[in-house]
Amino acid sequence: MIAFVRGAVASVGPGSAVLDVGGVGLELQCTPGTLASLRDGSTVTLPTSMVVREESLTIFGFLDEDEKGVFEMLLTASGVGPKLAQAMLAVHSPDELRRAVTREDVRALTQVPGIGQKGAQRIILELKDRIGPPTASSSGASVAATEPAWRAQVREGLVGLGWSAKDADRAVDSVAPEGGSVPDVGEVLRAALRTLSRA
Repeated sequence: MIAFVRGAVASVGPGSAVLDVGGVGLELQCTPGTLASLRDGSTVTLPTSMVVREESLTIFGFLDEDEKGVFEMLLTASGVGPKLAQAMLAVHSPDELRRAVTREDVRALTQVPGIGQKGAQRIILELKDRIGPPTASSSGASVAATEPAWRAQVREGLVGLGWSAKDADRAVDSVAPEGGSVPDVGEVLRAALRTLSRA
C-alpha cells in the first residue's frame, strides 16, 4: 500500500497530476480542489489511496488525510466505486459529506452526478453510524487559499473539467466572496461546480 507520495509536480491535467518521484512519473487521480492547489515544479506531499482492480492499478491523491479517510470510507458503501467517491469529494468537502450522511440529507448527496435518490439513501443507511460527525476543523483548508491567484486556479479547474471559459468566469463571479477576502480554493471550486450543475 502506498500511503503518501512526495515529489515535484511535473504536470497537472483536468483529472490528474503527475509527480516526479525519484525520476519516476506517478500519475495521481485527484479532485479539482486538490489539483487547484498544485503548482508545476513545486514539491508536494499528498496522502494517497491505491485501488487495485483486475485490469488496473490506480493511485488517488488527496489534499490531506481527512479527505483520504472520507474517500476510503465512501468506498465501503455498496455501489460506490473510486470514481463516484472522487466525484462526491469534488462536489462536497469531507465535512459536508459527513453532515449530509449524519443528517440524512438525501438532497445534498443527489447533487453529485451519478447518485440518485435510492443510491443516496443506501449510502446514508450504510455509513450513518460509521462516518462520524463533522470535524469543523480547518485541516481541510486548501494550501492554495493564501495565493492571490485563487480566481485563476478555480477558473483553470473548471475549464479543465470541460466547462467553457465564459461559463467558468460566470460561475466564479456568482460564488466569489465579497470584500476582497482570499477564500478556500477547494470550497469555491465546489460551489462553482454546484452552480454549473444546476444551470
